[in-house]
Amino acid sequence: MKKKIYIAGCGGMLGEAFYTQFKDEYVIKCTDKDVNEDWLSFLDFRDFDAYKKDVEDFNPDYIFHIGAYTDLEFCEENVDDTYMTNTIAAENAVYLANSLNIPLLYISTAGIFDGKQDLYDDWDLPNPLGVYARSKYMGERFVAENANKFLICRAGWMMGAGPKKDKKFIQKLMKQLKDGNKELFIVNDKDGTPTYTHDFALTVKELIQKEYWGLYNCVCGGQTGRLEVATELVNLLGLSDSIKINSVESDHFKDVYYAERPASERLLTKKLELRGVNKMKDWKVALKEYIENYYQGYLD
Repeated sequence: MKKKIYIAGCGGMLGEAFYTQFKDEYVIKCTDKDVNEDWLSFLDFRDFDAYKKDVEDFNPDYIFHIGAYTDLEFCEENVDDTYMTNTIAAENAVYLANSLNIPLLYISTAGIFDGKQDLYDDWDLPNPLGVYARSKYMGERFVAENANKFLICRAGWMMGAGPKKDKKFIQKLMKQLKDGNKELFIVNDKDGTPTYTHDFALTVKELIQKEYWGLYNCVCGGQTGRLEVATELVNLLGLSDSIKINSVESDHFKDVYYAERPASERLLTKKLELRGVNKMKDWKVALKEYIENYYQGYLD
């Protein structure tokens, strides 16, 4: 008999990958407060009573709690809403998983580190800089300290789901190219690791099937920065002759992106490698796959 997974906060770019990668092998119920797919039903996981009823009615074998506010500027301006969504709701998920005695998946982020080191492995201690980072780290800590059985997977610079749901770096660049921009201004002082949503979901699947519970950095292979990612994207699209990339410092965008960001969010997937369960491809390979799968004809 197929095992059942309740996926909360499944309406975004990561949710699309989880739905795609898990729907055939598991019975899944996908919920979100934004019902933007026919496979989603409504749930606001900040409403504990509603969350509890929905989960108990479904009676799952796992809870995947994957939704969060990830816009750093929004989080700085909406502090209570951010803690409610990113921290308190994660606590709700822990209570529910423990009451049903089932494992919980929580998604954390490379953004919880202060960026003073060049690289962070699974055992480095976080030091969050802003409201977003702190809200996610407090969620992570609550899960690690209180859940009976848990999987915490830390993602890096997320890419996935294409123009419809990707609100991050790749889609922002693609939108500029689609709008006819011949120049891109890219920061040269921010390092990190791209994370392809489908590889991330496949790695989670491997971890739960092997029952390797605990905390894992879960990012693509290879270490890079914003400038290298943009350059690789333009090359992949065959536009390196016609698009000029201007290297700028973060201050160039300080009016738009004023929330503090770590200089380095580079994660090492040390634990995944030691356990032999790393499904995360090199970021250049993953980026190529992403563009081919989701952006055919987008710039035409």
